[in-house]
Amino acid sequence: MRYVVATAGHVDHGKSTLVKALTGIEPDRWAEERRRGLTIDLGFAWTTLSSGADVAFVDVPGHERFIANMLAGLGPAPIVLFVIAADEGWRAQSADHRDALAALGIDRGIVVISRADRASTARVDEVIATVRTELADTGLAGAPTVVTSAVTGQGIDELRTTLDEVLATTPEPVTTGRVRLWLDRAFSITGAGTVVTGTLSAGTISAGDTLELVGDHRARTITVRGVQSENVTYPTVGPVSRVAVNTRGVSTDDIARGDALVTPDAWHTSSVIDIRRVSGISFDEVPEHLTAHVGTAAVPARLRPLGPDHARLTLDRKLPLSLDDRVVLRDPGRRILGGGQIVDPEPPALRRRGDAARRSALLDAREDGDVAAEVARRGATTVAHLRRLGLIDGASATPPGVVVTGDWWIDETACTAWAKQLRDAVAAAHARDPLSAGLSVAAVADLLALPDPALVPTIVAATDVTAADGYLTLPGHRAGLGSAEDAVAALERQLTDHPFRAPESDDLGALGLGTKELAAAERQRRLLRLHDGIVLLPTAPALAMRTLATLEQPFTTSAARQALGTTRRVVIPLLEHLDDRGWTRRLDAGHREVVR
Repeated sequence: MRYVVATAGHVDHGKSTLVKALTGIEPDRWAEERRRGLTIDLGFAWTTLSSGADVAFVDVPGHERFIANMLAGLGPAPIVLFVIAADEGWRAQSADHRDALAALGIDRGIVVISRADRASTARVDEVIATVRTELADTGLAGAPTVVTSAVTGQGIDELRTTLDEVLATTPEPVTTGRVRLWLDRAFSITGAGTVVTGTLSAGTISAGDTLELVGDHRARTITVRGVQSENVTYPTVGPVSRVAVNTRGVSTDDIARGDALVTPDAWHTSSVIDIRRVSGISFDEVPEHLTAHVGTAAVPARLRPLGPDHARLTLDRKLPLSLDDRVVLRDPGRRILGGGQIVDPEPPALRRRGDAARRSALLDAREDGDVAAEVARRGATTVAHLRRLGLIDGASATPPGVVVTGDWWIDETACTAWAKQLRDAVAAAHARDPLSAGLSVAAVADLLALPDPALVPTIVAATDVTAADGYLTLPGHRAGLGSAEDAVAALERQLTDHPFRAPESDDLGALGLGTKELAAAERQRRLLRLHDGIVLLPTAPALAMRTLATLEQPFTTSAARQALGTTRRVVIPLLEHLDDRGWTRRLDAGHREVVR
């Protein structure tokens, strides 16, 4: 099993020294850090415990100037060593880091009292009591406490044992889930190319994988050339682990801390989210402009309160976000204001007066992640999109009140409303134009403002309308010819006497037969329309075939014209119609034959 553990605590309380004592690895990466004895950026080290557990440590800076770096290290880590020096006790950045843990919802870890060699037993007990009070309202309220000294070695073995015990109670991570690797470093290696690192909390990354890089630019596809963990190359690395991914298709100039490598088409990217307060001050007291920290990202944001416990957060750029993600809110200075949990990564727009109040009341009343409510709000949505939002997983059952059609989930109420709207539209089409064939099926998706034409058959099935030849009609509806009946009848008599003497356009106009009337007559199989405006009876092709079959084969266009007693204007569209039906075959520009 692999684990990632982050440190937390005030500056100069011995976090890095403690990590080195546990692992034998100096976590400070920069010469400046080692020279000053001050952690500035994230450090990394690893070890194997007696149980065989593989543990990677992310050592975070404690100074107030590097809170953003600290949050980038804590954000993706599920377990923490909260370090307080016995001689100095609880300090300002101890409180900042506590607030960060509360905002992130980290509830597994160990309280480590460091530098016990510099304090009396009474002082150590006093510090422990203070720490317990300060952590009482956090996920570390019941965390075990270990007293240590990296100088004398006191408590180091006990800390390893306790860490083993804590790790043993940690839920197994999801190895088959979608990948979202928040990046904390990017660098290039001669001969290898661009390498990015981060804490992999779910999913699996393998050499050859295709991932999507999401950052402060358009998303781009990258290929995984190789993957390492703790300086060892593996074909595949799973959670929870520190990983280094050798990429193809991107340079270090295109990557920054806070970007993410994600499974393609598996995450919703959003810059507008609704959050619920999980720690800190009321949202009514939070400044409008602040910095939001998610994963390793630190993004300028604007907060709009929706009451004391809910808010609309607008980020400066899109991030791959999901239901229940944690967001740390920090003021433009260095103070952590509190934390929020995403309750809607794709909230509705607030456009009209009163929308914010209605949204606030809805968020206060409903349960987070109410899938049926989310489907109802959208009317219809795909299962894939619900997965991207984090609302369902692969094993989720269809909630009550939802109609399933293919990959789509449709709210029953919306389906009923769309069905009524469709029936009314078909009735209106009949009333508006009695000659029409009904309502075109192709127009339904736009008419009902459906999210996808694939929903049309389901909506039609929820009505009593009939679909035929691409049109929808009401039950029992028979389109008549109305005032055009006499004209069509007169034309039928004329063509019965002379089957191939098609009327000229002026003749049709004189009868009052325009395109609409002719189309209606054709739908009733009263007339047949050919190319170039030629109108005949539906029986004309069969009558023509009787005559053409008596001609010497192959026959010419002129021979056909003479045999049928018609003109070139009529015979060419008629012969082309026979060709299309497979009754005749064109041999060359001037000859055809009857297909036997």
